[in-house]
Amino acid sequence: MNYAELYQQSIQDPQTCWAEEARRIDWHEPFSQVLDYSKAPFTKWFVGGKTNLCHNAVDRWVATQGEQPALIAISTETNSEKVYSFSELQAEVTRCAAVMQTLGVGKGDRVLIYMPMIAEAAFAMLACARLGAIHSVVFGGFASHSLASRIDDAQPKLIVSSDAGSRGGKPIPYKPLLDEAITLATHKPATVLLVNRNLAPMHLVDGRDVDYVALRERHMQAQVPITWLESNEPSYILYTSGTTGKPKGVQRDVGGYAVALASSMQNIFCGKPGETYFATSDIGWVVGHSYIVYGPLIAGMATIMYEGLPTAPDAGIWWSIVEKYKVARMFSAPTAVRVLKKQPLEYIQRYDLSSLKALYLAGEPLDETTSAWIADALKVSIIDNYWQTETGWPILSIAKGIEDMPTRLGSPGVAMPGFNVKLFNEGTGEECGPNEKGVLMLEGPLPPGCMQTVYGDDARCVSTYWSKLNGAHVYSSFDWGIRDADGYYFILGRTDDVINVAGHRLGTREIEESISRHPNVSEVAVVGVEDKLKGQVAVAFVILKNPAAAASSDAQQALEKEIMGVVDRQLGAVARPARVHFIAQLPKTRSGKLLRRAIQAICEGRDPGDMSSIEDPGSLQLIRGVLTDRG
Repeated sequence: MNYAELYQQSIQDPQTCWAEEARRIDWHEPFSQVLDYSKAPFTKWFVGGKTNLCHNAVDRWVATQGEQPALIAISTETNSEKVYSFSELQAEVTRCAAVMQTLGVGKGDRVLIYMPMIAEAAFAMLACARLGAIHSVVFGGFASHSLASRIDDAQPKLIVSSDAGSRGGKPIPYKPLLDEAITLATHKPATVLLVNRNLAPMHLVDGRDVDYVALRERHMQAQVPITWLESNEPSYILYTSGTTGKPKGVQRDVGGYAVALASSMQNIFCGKPGETYFATSDIGWVVGHSYIVYGPLIAGMATIMYEGLPTAPDAGIWWSIVEKYKVARMFSAPTAVRVLKKQPLEYIQRYDLSSLKALYLAGEPLDETTSAWIADALKVSIIDNYWQTETGWPILSIAKGIEDMPTRLGSPGVAMPGFNVKLFNEGTGEECGPNEKGVLMLEGPLPPGCMQTVYGDDARCVSTYWSKLNGAHVYSSFDWGIRDADGYYFILGRTDDVINVAGHRLGTREIEESISRHPNVSEVAVVGVEDKLKGQVAVAFVILKNPAAAASSDAQQALEKEIMGVVDRQLGAVARPARVHFIAQLPKTRSGKLLRRAIQAICEGRDPGDMSSIEDPGSLQLIRGVLTDRG
């Protein structure tokens, strides 16, 4: 079956399509119904079937390839490297699950994981899956305020963390951030389980904090059976930024997710058991869930967990890993490639990359220059793909495992099976034709693997993502797009106030709320501005309560540094604005709405368009003026 035939079947007869794809995983009990869309827009897949993510990722491979590599943990930060076979991974995950059991964790309990990119983080995720617990991974190093909001929302029984992560050889203490977050949070977890890497001092709180290594030693021969879960029971919660200050907990199921990953690993990523997969992301993001931990292991591949920079000890580190472990498939982000593009080409050329068959890039738009450069340097296929935390796997790509279709520069590809992609005119609600700009939407039902709901808030899920057009439920991606006559899509940017910094989604509202906590800030607007390296960066425009505090250039620089420090403490360095500009007035409509798109256009040197609704046109000149004055 070619791409067009399979895609049409997935849209017109999803039951038949996904029943066949479901054969790629193990089922403890068969499902009685492939698809239940009776409570649209909420979807249930493989109803009645029982399975388990840990079993499909680890246990089922032990009999056939138990001594083959499964998890390869590499840290250039600590100069450590360890390979775990499938049998060894099973043993470590079982020990971790036994530790969690002794701490009272069972089916349905939430476990928050706040960890660096070390093997124990993967053990913890898989142990939760084994027990039927729901994990919520928070990016290691996230600031206390952001971490506290996630603790309050998920209400975990257990938090798993570490003394510190490391970046560029500099330890990043996690424990003080975690302690402060628990102090700020209303919900207090019963236990904190800690992996001590001896990178930073760590004070244990009596009666709450326990050492992982000490508990692990008591469970070396542990046997923890798989907890079989009905396909639609939740597997994890992953928080993503939104247009409001409160993060959204994307809730994922078990069976649909396992099937979607197994399908995509073969159809999109062409992975084969025994090969090695290297995704350079982090487990704090959705790529780390889908294509570092679960996806490659479900496909029977060895997966690499890497802690470190792409340029240290030198810019050849990734390629030395590709050579050493014979990496077949690699997944990264355009930002990383742009960083490497600044380095001498010899860092790539000195290694034998003959095992590498393709490089997949996602997280932000891939420009033609970057794509062409890395394709020429590696001499392999460069395959773009577009998706979201909410979907869990690619919406758009080229599924070379189905049909060897050509890629097109600037396009992430065509719609993947199961995703009924439509472009709608924002004004009229009519479906767009070829080469007409519209909002990219997905007509329900969403395919397996996509979000079930916003954790604990079905109403917010519907109000945020879903609307009805022409009688059908449609999910909004909040991205502009164009489709050419051959069905290839081109993503043009966001329709809402979420910006994409080096693949990290950040809500401008969150950053604005953080900046507003500075005592001298009266009002603030944050916009995403195009950046050649990171895709976008946040830029803030601030009205001060006391403008005299920024009367000189030195005072402005000092105040800018103070405000950036507030964001660092509240949200973490990833959300820090690239610049903070001080201004007397912000452009608004007569109804008081901030004109962020106009500010963004001026920052990027574009025409702000029709400004007939603006209250004071002079405010746009103020924006231009501060940009010119400060450079």
